[in-house]
Amino acid sequence: MSEAQRFTFAGIPYRLVRSTRRKRLGLVMAATGVEVRIPQRCAERHGHQFLRDNIQWVRAQLVRADERAREIPSYLYQLGETIPWLGRAHRLQRAADPADSGVKDGVLAVFTRARKPDAAQLRPALHRLLKREALALLTHKSQELAALTGAQFCAVKVRRTKTKWGHCSLGGELQYNWLVCLAPEAVVDYLVAHEVSHLHHHNHSRAFWRQVESVCPDYRELRRWLRDNGHRLVV
Repeated sequence: MSEAQRFTFAGIPYRLVRSTRRKRLGLVMAATGVEVRIPQRCAERHGHQFLRDNIQWVRAQLVRADERAREIPSYLYQLGETIPWLGRAHRLQRAADPADSGVKDGVLAVFTRARKPDAAQLRPALHRLLKREALALLTHKSQELAALTGAQFCAVKVRRTKTKWGHCSLGGELQYNWLVCLAPEAVVDYLVAHEVSHLHHHNHSRAFWRQVESVCPDYRELRRWLRDNGHRLVV
């Protein structure tokens, strides 16, 4: 994006964004708000008119965005609270020793040096635990599926990303958003199937989706679940 300007129409603020790579006008509900994206040489008036012509769609998207925002769970980060892991509620407990921390029998045992940790202490400790457990789980699942399909990868990494649930580099590195492990395990399996299938096809061609379906027959339903509920996967 080479340029952005801010405007308002019918009480709705929006940004007019020029792009050297865009060939057509487009509307995007970005994290920063409504964006009208236009080709570099397109006259501004066409961008403004495009928004006016599609203002009802924009309003509907803003309503849906508000609804989704209200669906996002919030946590107190205190012992005894329940946090999802693989789609099931797990109770937060303190582990007195790092070796005792982990996920087992409906419990998230989080190591903290404080006997009665407050939210500022418990939240980062919980994130470290979930990230560690997610890396182990996603690595194991990726290894199993890669062996089954005859694929090879060089590494598995986890990050907390804003827009993507997974990524497979051309060099064979698999990257996952560790928050996916809050979802039901079948959804996690779909994401692994998706990224491991990219080791065979670095695109979203028909051959790629056939590869995904061969190892995850219900991928359409699970992909839809992640699209419709991914915003709820926060902690």
